Amino acid sequence: MCLDYLRIREQIEVLNERADYYHFDIMDAHFVKNITLSPDFMRAVKKIAKLPFDVHLMMDNPNEYIEVFRDAGADWISPHAEVINADAFRTIDKIKSLGAKAGVVLNPATPLEYIKHYAGKLDLVTIMTVDPGYAGQPFIAEMLGKIRQCRQWKEEFGYSYKISIDGSCNRKTFKALHDAGAEMYVLGSSGLFSLDNDLCAAYDKMLESFNSAL
Repeated sequence: MCLDYLRIREQIEVLNERADYYHFDIMDAHFVKNITLSPDFMRAVKKIAKLPFDVHLMMDNPNEYIEVFRDAGADWISPHAEVINADAFRTIDKIKSLGAKAGVVLNPATPLEYIKHYAGKLDLVTIMTVDPGYAGQPFIAEMLGKIRQCRQWKEEFGYSYKISIDGSCNRKTFKALHDAGAEMYVLGSSGLFSLDNDLCAAYDKMLESFNSAL
């Protein structure tokens, strides 16, 4: 959602050679008060993308669209815990039956215990470190404890999920996130796209700050 939409092909081709995956924010204007990307956008990007698609469903009814997003190219599908807990096991099994990896996303105010009964079935746990809906929001430092707890669960119970962080991942937070247990970082406006108008230069600046912080 942070791409320059007038330079999509150019920026996708830059990221093809640098990033590890693409993170798609899908917002339905109900779960959060914003509308962003779509399956059609994903299909268009798929024609030139070389990286896996991590699809973050900020939607009230994600189960109705799992097949649609898988068909559009999703490799990871992550709905929000807040909306799937009535049928979380069916949702996870459905995602995996389609050949995708199953994730879940937790809002800042949602405790990790919310997912404790199915954490072992997950491939990805994404912890929001800002309230979802808009780019450029301030980092919520209280989430570092949740990240540490997520890492502790992984070590204690032998879970295989990756720990992903979404929200204000940048030079000010890289070290704290890494030390808490982050394994994947969703880079948005503050962490990447605002660093330079030239995305090649912006990515180099991000890497320099990331490596310096660690």
